[in-house]
Amino acid sequence: MLCGVRPRVLVVDDEPGVRRALDRGLRAERMEVVTAADGPTGLRAALTGTFDVVLLDIMLPGLSGYRVLERMRASGVGTPVLLVSAKDGEVDQADGLDLGADGYLVKPFSFVVLVAQLRALLRRGAETRADTALTVGDLVIDPGARRVSWADRQLQLSPREFAVLLALARRAGRVVSKDELLVAAWGDEHAVSRNSVEVYVGYLRRKLDAAGAGEVLQTVRGHGYQVAAP
Repeated sequence: MLCGVRPRVLVVDDEPGVRRALDRGLRAERMEVVTAADGPTGLRAALTGTFDVVLLDIMLPGLSGYRVLERMRASGVGTPVLLVSAKDGEVDQADGLDLGADGYLVKPFSFVVLVAQLRALLRRGAETRADTALTVGDLVIDPGARRVSWADRQLQLSPREFAVLLALARRAGRVVSKDELLVAAWGDEHAVSRNSVEVYVGYLRRKLDAAGAGEVLQTVRGHGYQVAAP
């Protein structure tokens, strides 16, 4: 994790009080936080691959944390996952780790311990991603360092603009709907309106235009947006 780069954390927990507390606490630790209240929403957000770490409760409505983790790994998403549960049995922990979790924390937990575990996973994830920049033609995206360049010219993007571009670039050549971008950048398709997607795509398009990459981001009317494949 590079100095000055805010890590992006997805918190999936069905308890509103827990989500609010973790959102406040982790933001105070200079992390960017997106929350989801159920398994299906958490899975859609996690599958975008735009997060640095996922804090995942096991007991969730719609889809358990175990199944969310299982589907993430089956889809090739290697984002570090810290499972959280009131269950403290060895079998429960072993099940989570066998499914691909990177850590297991038992409720109630110390916030200090939680942050320490998250930072350890973030460091490990940054080392793993060190050489995995995403390249689409002249567009180069470094997820770990949050850097974007076009033809060796660096673009200055906000965290939300970066999340939108990364979600599009990971599926270059394919159309991504507004709802999918809402999940990727905000975590919940009901968190903000679709107009927010249009606004941020507009910001992103202007910055790409200024760098000479105006043809990269395309609107597919009635369907969504896409980053053109080379």
